[in-house]
Amino acid sequence: MGMPKPPRGKLPLSILAIAICVLAFLVLLYTESITLFSPTSIFRLKPCARRYAAKKAATEKRKVDAALRRATDDRFEFDPKECSLNQGKWVFNRTNKPLYTDTSCPYLDRQVSCVKNGKRDLDYQKWEWRPDDCILPRFDPKTALLKLQGKRIMFVGDSLQRGQWQSLVCLVESVIPQGEKSMKRGRMHNVFKAKQYNTTIEFYWAPFLVESNSDLHIIADPKKRILRVDSVAKHAKHWTNVDILVFNTYVWWMSGLKIKSLWGSFANGEEGFQELDASVSYTLGLKTWANWVDSNINPNKTKVFFTTMSPTHQRSADWGNDKGIKCFNETKPIRNKWQWGTGSDLRIMRAVVDVVGKMKIPVTMLNVTQLSEYRIDAHSSIYTESGGRLLTDEEKKDPLHHADCIHWCLPGVPDTWNRILYAHLLFV
Repeated sequence: MGMPKPPRGKLPLSILAIAICVLAFLVLLYTESITLFSPTSIFRLKPCARRYAAKKAATEKRKVDAALRRATDDRFEFDPKECSLNQGKWVFNRTNKPLYTDTSCPYLDRQVSCVKNGKRDLDYQKWEWRPDDCILPRFDPKTALLKLQGKRIMFVGDSLQRGQWQSLVCLVESVIPQGEKSMKRGRMHNVFKAKQYNTTIEFYWAPFLVESNSDLHIIADPKKRILRVDSVAKHAKHWTNVDILVFNTYVWWMSGLKIKSLWGSFANGEEGFQELDASVSYTLGLKTWANWVDSNINPNKTKVFFTTMSPTHQRSADWGNDKGIKCFNETKPIRNKWQWGTGSDLRIMRAVVDVVGKMKIPVTMLNVTQLSEYRIDAHSSIYTESGGRLLTDEEKKDPLHHADCIHWCLPGVPDTWNRILYAHLLFV
């Protein structure tokens, strides 16, 4: 009988021990060499020499620390069948630099362009999601475009899904020559085209997925919205012949009111609705969407993803800040493992898991809820717009009524959602 094989993707303990010993030896050498720059010897040097010596010592120390972390990291390479990406932690990396900014990417809405709108603290951009089990691949724009070559990818859903779409566009657009890309915007359908790759990255507006009287002309008062929970036909005709579909729907259901749910055509009279709890109406609508996917999608041609709910952070008491005002002035992620606030509805999560789990066509869930739950620091807050204009100075002084703790700054958290999507696309 041969020696047992180590778990796939992990180093045998003997090799790991040797690596640590070698690195420990290097640390010893490094420690010996740094005595040259001890406080007494450094102060004997001239100022320029002291600065150079200290800088060199700090650089060497960072290299050794990074090498030790890599040697002791026993996580395996990402495998969608084995890695649970929703279990992990946010790690601060001061050297982290986003692949785009809200000034370098011309396709961002003003609603999510926080730095351009006056936000000065950029630490929210330097947190990286580190799964417990595996190593999440870094997003590579050229590799992503090669995976999407000759294909259409479409995001379908609400404004949070629009943020994920804009994030992906901005993540790849900088490597595309100026004359080889274009953007066409419409009221419901937006198309970014990478011509040399014959690729389109699209967004289709359908905040409930099912039809409603608030799809094209938005009705601000939730009490006046009526949903056709038995039909997606009006929207779904735009979802055909797409290679990758990424759906989401959540925040529009969460008005706190019962949902006016209609069966049959609006033409038959808008009085024939029933008022249902949000989770009941949501489940009915999601089943209608699932039936359409099962009846119309060829899994050999089209891959289907579903982005789970994006948390809102409207109640600072959820994370123990009783004197706070929603997400306003929060500067760090929540450290409490498995934090779950009132802005994430467990009934909705259960409905998604239940409905998707019973579908005939495979649907990959991008479970972004838990990792996003921690990020109270990364919302648009007061650095946003309202009614098509930036908040005034007076409105910024009133975050209770004006801070946006639903949408995310870009670059920001949705880039991590797309990093997860990218990791899955590498296996398509």
